[in-house]
Amino acid sequence: MAKGYWIARVDVHNEQGFKPYAEANGPIFEKFGGRYVVRGGQYEGMEGTARSRNVVIEFRDYATALACYRSPEYQENIKRRLPHGTVDLIVIEGYDGVQP
Repeated sequence: MAKGYWIARVDVHNEQGFKPYAEANGPIFEKFGGRYVVRGGQYEGMEGTARSRNVVIEFRDYATALACYRSPEYQENIKRRLPHGTVDLIVIEGYDGVQP
């Protein structure tokens, strides 16, 4: 079964205000078995418009990734983030097919 992922590109406008959102994510992701694959780190924007931070979170499958995003806990946590950052986020199913 293919894994599910959150892929987020983030610009933080107020680091102190954003911190409670980031801290509250830990227990939410733990509840749904999510784990960080990418969280910040060095990058080079090769094409398109980049944001200052990139995050990839892996879940056991696509349905779980969607359930985490739609959970009451995460929906409530989004309210902490909104005034302090801009986020582009997709939930996507991983590829589980033949590799080259």
